[in-house]
Amino acid sequence: MLLKDKVAVIYGAGGAVGSAVPHAFAREGAKLFLIGRHGAPVEGLAREIAATGGSAEAKVLDALDGEGIDKHLDAVVAKTGRIDISFNAVGIRNTKLQGVPLVGLDVEEFVRPIDTYARSYFLTSRLAARRMVPKRRRGHHDRHVDAV
Repeated sequence: MLLKDKVAVIYGAGGAVGSAVPHAFAREGAKLFLIGRHGAPVEGLAREIAATGGSAEAKVLDALDGEGIDKHLDAVVAKTGRIDISFNAVGIRNTKLQGVPLVGLDVEEFVRPIDTYARSYFLTSRLAARRMVPKRRRGHHDRHVDAV
């Protein structure tokens, strides 16, 4: 198993990409900590993975809440002794942006997805790296960045 006993924290686990990744990681033996802004999707996913013999815990948390992320990562390290992988699949739903012609688009709506993704990727990467670098771990992944 490629990820046997690796500890993986997955942000955005309630979304389309975020819910597919944990299944693949679980099949490869990872211990999963699933994060999402809404409880039902991540809790359901954790139950699915546990029902197939995997290890998964769910947590409701906003990936833009640096203090909340920091506390959660402390709890993961206290429980497991380390973090091996931090995967960010955060997405946002924005019905105000899609399908709007450029001439009618508000600048604040245009930059909201850019700002949200950049902030969440930065926070989750930086806070995971603070725990991974001292232990010489290398494994932050998201949909755009390969590794830190």
